[in-house]
Order: sequence, then C-alpha cells, then structure tokens
Amino acid sequence: MNLVRPKAPVMASVVSNESAMRGKSANFVRHTVLDVSGTPLQGCFRAGQSFGVIAPGVDENGKAHKPRLYSIACPTSGEDGSGCWISTTPKRLIDETRPQRKGDVAGRHTLFLGVCSNYLCDLQPGDRVALSGPQGKRFLLPEDVDAHDYLLIATGTGIAPFRGMVMEMLMGPRPTTSRIELVMGVPYTTDLLYDDLFVELARKHANFNYHVAISREDQHLYVDALIDRNMPTFKPMLRNERTLIYLCGIQGMQQGLFSCLTRHAVAEPYIDTNGKPGRRCMLEVY
Repeated sequence: MNLVRPKAPVMASVVSNESAMRGKSANFVRHTVLDVSGTPLQGCFRAGQSFGVIAPGVDENGKAHKPRLYSIACPTSGEDGSGCWISTTPKRLIDETRPQRKGDVAGRHTLFLGVCSNYLCDLQPGDRVALSGPQGKRFLLPEDVDAHDYLLIATGTGIAPFRGMVMEMLMGPRPTTSRIELVMGVPYTTDLLYDDLFVELARKHANFNYHVAISREDQHLYVDALIDRNMPTFKPMLRNERTLIYLCGIQGMQQGLFSCLTRHAVAEPYIDTNGKPGRRCMLEVY
C-alpha cells in the first residue's frame, strides 16, 4: 500500500479511454486504461484496491487538487496480463450546486462539473496522468480463492472492482470452481456496465451466475429486493461457512441488504452486533 505518495506522484500514460455503457444513457461512464510500466505501481496492485488520480491545476483556494480515489477495474495481473496496464471506471459528475456549508449562497443552482471525473473522462490516448497509491487492504480476494464462495453485490460504478475479481477468478490459467453470484443494480438497462463480459462468463462457467436488478423500468427492482425475492436460491449459500459477501456502490445500499439478511435469519456473521459489516462481509461505499 501507498508505494506512491500524493506529494510525489508518478506519471502514467493513457492507453485507451472508451465508453463502458451498454447503450445510450443519461450517464457517461468510461473504461480508462493507464500504462504504469516503469513506475513503482507496475505489478504492485491487487484487484479490489484503488489508486489516486491528481487532476492538474488548482482548486478554488489556489491549492493543488487532492487525489481522488478510483477503484481498480482489472485483475491483479493488469489489463495486459503483465501488471503494466491498470484500469478504472470513471463516471462524469454533472450536478447543480446547492448550499451545503455555512457561507454558501442560498438558492444558487448553477451547473457543477466534477473536477477529476470529467478530467479522466476527457483524456485521450497518449495523455499523461499523475497517480498515487495503491490503497486498500480489506476489500480483496482471499489468498486461497478456492476456499470460499462469493456473493458480489454492486450498484453503478461499484461494479469496477468486481470486474477485476471475476476476471481473476475465471479467466486465469486455472479458473476457480467456487460458486460466484454477481448482483448488479442500475436504474436503467442502458446503465449496465461490462454487461457483455458478465453474460459471456456466465455462459461459459456453470459456477458463475449474473443477476441484474433494474430499479426504474418495469422491474422496479433493487439489489436487496432481488436477493429477497430469490432467497430460496441464496439462503443455502448464505448459511454456508465458505461464503463471503462483497458490497460496492452508493452509500446506503448496504442497509437494504442487511435488513434482508436479518429478516431471513442469515445475518450472522455478515453483520456484527452494532449493525456494521462483520468478519465475512467486505464493504466499499461512496
């Protein structure tokens, strides 16, 4: 961890920067691949970690931008298989300003663009990017992947680390035989990310199942409701001591799932007595 500090970032080159969307959508999400060869990051990151991106220029106070963390979307072997190319899944932040702190102008609603997300999405092949990291020591696959089964639950760009994890477990020289259930939640079908990859992997591997929860079309289905509806399928897995749960996505997504697990008496050991993630539940929210 933290091989490269924000005050002394390394420079990576953009390999590619392509849309990660299934179709036309109100959101803009890209799959960005960066070449870190020749830097301390080469071969020294793991699926499930994140790295920092430092946008050029200064903030409203005239200070250099702080690093923004982005999840690694590739296997530990990298996008290229040799640990030289690292990838992530940036989403453009486009919003209206609103009063949040003392001194903010009441009623102001001008357009706000996220500095780092739009910077990343605008990059062209060959552009240079300042990086730091890697960070993260809990949201990782276990050393012995075959010793566990996996329930992976994502919303939106929270799918990024699971792309790397699933590729690592199923597309390596010795694919795992462990059971993997991936649940992806998005508002609209066109918001699905890496959908073709997961559909194809589910077709090829009997131990991998891919579930989609669409919240704003006819289904009106969220990830916790999908699991609740299919609890006869999930319950034996959740009661198995091999099973680990990984959740990644928007803040608050975990509450619906935790309530669902509690209702069905399968919450232990995924939730502790304080309602926080337990020893077999890994959580990353933003």
